[in-house]
Amino acid sequence: MTLRTGHIGLNVTDLDRSLAFYRDVLGFTLIGEGKEEDRRYAFLGDGSALVLTLWQQAANGFAGDRAGLHHLAFEADSIERVREYEEALRTYGVDFAYDGVVAHREGAASGGIFFHDPDGTRLEISVPNGAEGAPAPVESAPTCGFF
Repeated sequence: MTLRTGHIGLNVTDLDRSLAFYRDVLGFTLIGEGKEEDRRYAFLGDGSALVLTLWQQAANGFAGDRAGLHHLAFEADSIERVREYEEALRTYGVDFAYDGVVAHREGAASGGIFFHDPDGTRLEISVPNGAEGAPAPVESAPTCGFF
């Protein structure tokens, strides 16, 4: 049996702010949470499984220049759904790495949007096809590698 991704755990600086972002903007369902002052956390799912855990254990925002998590990618079921997320994220005031939907590489059918959560963690929402004709902002490497 090959292992596959179970859930992702992220350290966050402000659980309430991050919970609002992942629940209210990205649409994850709150499964459970710990509210003790020194043990705050939230379990988020997709309706059937645990997807993401948020742990209020960080004193500073995400450091993208250190070994560890590079980015977190979510897959949507259609390019239209990616665009719906883009609109919701723009309304929320999110920092985007690129303008609109971009391809994963030149000529690719796969692509999506690339942005940052409230702590600066790099996030992607993409589809395996449907992004045909979208620009590829990085010619010599995968788009998701250098944002």
